[in-house]
Amino acid sequence: MQNKEFIEAYLADVRKVTEDISVADIDKAIELLFQAWKTGNRVFIFGNGGSAATATHFACDLAKTTLVSGKGRFKAECLNDNIPLMLALVNDEGFENLFYEQLKSKFQPGDVVIGISVHGGAGKDKAGLWSQNLLKAMKYAQDNGGKAIGLSGFDGGPMKDMADACMTVPIDSTPQVESFHLALEHLVCRRLRQKIENS
Repeated sequence: MQNKEFIEAYLADVRKVTEDISVADIDKAIELLFQAWKTGNRVFIFGNGGSAATATHFACDLAKTTLVSGKGRFKAECLNDNIPLMLALVNDEGFENLFYEQLKSKFQPGDVVIGISVHGGAGKDKAGLWSQNLLKAMKYAQDNGGKAIGLSGFDGGPMKDMADACMTVPIDSTPQVESFHLALEHLVCRRLRQKIENS
């Protein structure tokens, strides 16, 4: 295959995802976050691997790019940014409790969590099922008066069924899913800023 053929095929996949992705699920996620902004609740975001970087980016954009003079601010935090705390929790409590343990000391009713996972908790390798630490934290939020938003890919995995809103990138490609997760967080933050301006 020549470079041109690869590029054209990749971009064709991009077009297909934009046609197939659920607008209703994106809309629901926006409304859940807008409600958190209106009530002054906090938003906690987390992910593993490449999704951890997206979580950091999302928290930054929620806190900064939605700012409107004279309006309230998003209280957004990424739970995978404090490396010493993360390593201490993994060492003492296990990887499955990495985000759950942090929420136990911070989460309040009405808060929102956002879990980001390419496979939505469905993938598996030598360490076992992927992203179970995200699902555990999301369930904790729901069990304690909050809402859980997911960003997943492939078929959505368990995250799609358990989240209050799940933006699933419908393609079996990790690079495409991770790229679209960034596009989605930009879309969401851009729309939230508009809603805040108009509120």
